[in-house]
Amino acid sequence: MLPLELEQYLHRHMPLSQAMGVRVVSLGEDAIVLRAPLPPNINHNESVFGGSASALAILAAWSLPYVRLAAAGVANRLVVQRNTIEYLRPMTGEFTARSALAEPDAWQRFTRALERKHVARIAVSAELEFAGEVSGRFSGEFVAFASAAAQR
Repeated sequence: MLPLELEQYLHRHMPLSQAMGVRVVSLGEDAIVLRAPLPPNINHNESVFGGSASALAILAAWSLPYVRLAAAGVANRLVVQRNTIEYLRPMTGEFTARSALAEPDAWQRFTRALERKHVARIAVSAELEFAGEVSGRFSGEFVAFASAAAQR
C-alpha cells in the first residue's frame, strides 16, 4: 500500500481525518507517520485541541496493523478497544503521530490468534511530535475480527 492509498482510505472511511487535514507522511511495516496542520485542529488557546491530538494518534496506531494485515491479504475488521494518552507539552503548529507496535515480537502471536480464533488483540503505541520534540505519548489496544470471507 502506498501512502496516498492509505490517506485516501482514511479520508473516505473516517471522514474526521479529512476534516482534520490528515496527511500520510510515511508508511512502513514498522511505523506509520501521520501529519495534521494546526488551523482545523486549533483550540481556544491557539494550540492543538486535545481531541485532535488523540484522534491523530489513534489513526496512526490503527493504521499500522491495518496496513500490515492488508499487505498479508487478511480480511478483517479492526477496532480500537482501549487507549490512554499523555500530553507532555502544548503543540502550536503542525504536528505528527508516529506509530509502532508496543512489542514488535507480538505480531506473529497476533496473526496466529486471528487465524485460529478469528479474533486477536495487539498493543500499538504512538508518539505525538511538534517542532522536533515529543509532545505526547499514546498507547492503545486494537482488536481484529476475521471477516466471514477469511473464516471460510
